[in-house]
Parts: sequence; C-alpha cells; structure tokens
Amino acid sequence: MKKFSYVFIALFSLSLMTTSCREQKDTGDKIEDAVDDTGDAMEDAADDVEDAVD
Repeated sequence: MKKFSYVFIALFSLSLMTTSCREQKDTGDKIEDAVDDTGDAMEDAADDVEDAVD
C-alpha cells in the first residue's frame, strides 16, 4: 500500500509539472495571429466575390 501511495504521488507531481508549463502567447503573437486571420478572411471573401461574378 505504501508503494502505491508513492507511485500515485509521483504521477500526480509529474502531471502538475507538465500541465503548468504551457506556452503563453505574448501580445505580438496575438496581433500576428489576428492579422493572419484577417488576411485569410479577405482572401476567402475575394474568392466568393469572384465566384459570384462568374
């Protein structure tokens, strides 16, 4: 029973360490993602207009 407790504590500690090390996006990355998304939306809209004209 004692070994089981040690294994459980070790696995719990390992899971805490791996989940708390997530990559955080800074403001520059968020802005870059927004610009990319806007560019993609504009391209999609242009394709839709082109299809509607045809």
